[in-house]
Amino acid sequence: LKQFWLKSSCQQTGDLFAMLPRVLRACGTSVPKVTGFKQPALRPLLCPVQQRCFSLSSAAKVAKDLQAEIGHEEEQYQQAKEIKKFLDSSSFKFVQKEGDVNMHLEREVGDKLVKVEWQLTSPFDPTADVEGDQEGGEEYEATDFCITLESKSGAGVSFYCSTQTGEDHRYVIGNVKSFASVEEKESVSSYNGPEFEDIDEKLQESFDELLAEVGVNAELCDFIDAMALDKEQREYIRWLRNVKDIMEK
Repeated sequence: LKQFWLKSSCQQTGDLFAMLPRVLRACGTSVPKVTGFKQPALRPLLCPVQQRCFSLSSAAKVAKDLQAEIGHEEEQYQQAKEIKKFLDSSSFKFVQKEGDVNMHLEREVGDKLVKVEWQLTSPFDPTADVEGDQEGGEEYEATDFCITLESKSGAGVSFYCSTQTGEDHRYVIGNVKSFASVEEKESVSSYNGPEFEDIDEKLQESFDELLAEVGVNAELCDFIDAMALDKEQREYIRWLRNVKDIMEK
């Protein structure tokens, strides 16, 4: 124990003497030559300036490549004619927000609020048949959307649909969900309703007439398909610009 104490004390004393020259210089006093204690050798450190320069060089390269991609995408981007045509003639109000994949159309019909909701879709389908694409057949990408008729009390009914090809009937209905309140509407465990094809045919026809009356038609489906792809393209370009700005700061 005594040997350990002596060793520890000597080490602490050596550290104090090692700091003494810097203290004396700061006070403007000459530094006497101290002997008997050996300062530990300093280990070489990796220069932080070199690390920083390497990172900035890589970021500059990324920013350059991003700018090239932005130029390519902006050159290729062209908004589908169905979008402007629908917005100019429809009584629906289109609502979207930058950075948000969701969008919707809304309008009031009588005492009901009609809302059509959907999301952007990727122009590339990873599950598509590669051989079929090579043969020249272009696979149609359906867009899922939801039509909700809601009263001021919060009760309503939602039709879960998907677009499809064709001129007579551009969409198919999956489930038909009803809700008595906003809480039930937003609950993940609430009953989703029956499959549309399982209900009585006369009721199916009545629902089709109802949806047609509130503005669900081929033009709306054309708009949904076109805007789903358009939104994805615009969000991708926005993403490229955001990443480029980060690399340049």
